Amino acid sequence: MKQRLLFLLAFAGFLAGIVAAYVYGVQQPPRPPVFAPASNPYAHGVYAEGIVESDQATGENINLYPDVTGPVTRILVHEGDAVKAGTVLLTIDDSVQRATALQLEAQAQAAATMLDELKAQPRRETLDVAQAQVGAATASLKMAQDQYDKQEHAYMIDPKAVSKDVLDNLTNSLKVARANLEVVTRQYQLTRAGAWSYDIRNQERQAEALEKAAAASNALLSKYTIRAPADGVVLSINAALGSYVSPQGVYDTYAQGQAPMLVMGSANARLAVRCYVDEILIHRLPDAKALKARMFVRGTNIELPLEFSRIQPYVSPKIELSDQRTERVDVRVLPMIFRISQMQGAHLYPGQLVDVYISAE
Repeated sequence: MKQRLLFLLAFAGFLAGIVAAYVYGVQQPPRPPVFAPASNPYAHGVYAEGIVESDQATGENINLYPDVTGPVTRILVHEGDAVKAGTVLLTIDDSVQRATALQLEAQAQAAATMLDELKAQPRRETLDVAQAQVGAATASLKMAQDQYDKQEHAYMIDPKAVSKDVLDNLTNSLKVARANLEVVTRQYQLTRAGAWSYDIRNQERQAEALEKAAAASNALLSKYTIRAPADGVVLSINAALGSYVSPQGVYDTYAQGQAPMLVMGSANARLAVRCYVDEILIHRLPDAKALKARMFVRGTNIELPLEFSRIQPYVSPKIELSDQRTERVDVRVLPMIFRISQMQGAHLYPGQLVDVYISAE
């Protein structure tokens, strides 16, 4: 019984091996590719890697960096919003700078008030006091003069009637009264003349300096409100509420580096492709008027014609394309910009990499 069971199991294993060998030996036909790889559509074409960006008349996308530091308090736009020049995009905490600006404004107003006070001199009440002091000094002088005249007249009649000491004291009192009258008279003239011209000019300079300091402080205060520098579309917001921003931008946890606080593109809906041609292929490019190019969207069968826009006539290191610091920097490329004239149902976004072939015929 055991031998028959072993024979059946061995025979079953033999049949299973034959079936498996047949099944695995059958060759499956290859599946068609999901998309056709990009191929050179020209007999003599130059390949360049391109990146999609908004169509700018000059330059690239607008990277916004703040001039000040602090946490973000408000974000008033969303990615994809079309904004006009001057639109408030976000705000940064300005409590300290606002207090500083108010303090300088108050100091400037105080300096201006002091200048007005100097220019308004003499004050009528002060002038009346000085005039009254002159009158009092005049009366004192007259009283001292009368006493001296009486004692002198008595001394002339009878020298024994008035002592010499009394007469000397009256003489000294008369001199003091005259000197006091001269002092208060000059003080009255000084008060009547008003503020000194040098004091006025000095106060004018102080008021002007404080006004400029207040204006500079207000100008710095306005930097805490980030506005759109031009009409455009918000492409990317890298800051969040409460995140700390600085003139170096904001820390990007994904790239582990500094990124612009906000990126804006052009206001129109057209897109462009910035491609980089290797420096050893530049000589193969035809005249700019005869440039033709086609773009292939990676991962799709979409092929789009491109319209030549301009060339940035500066050959730059290839490191600017990938931003990889380990990349060789002795390879340099020529930036060329083409417009995407026909979208044809393609879903493209700024920052997307594409393959570009430029006719070298």
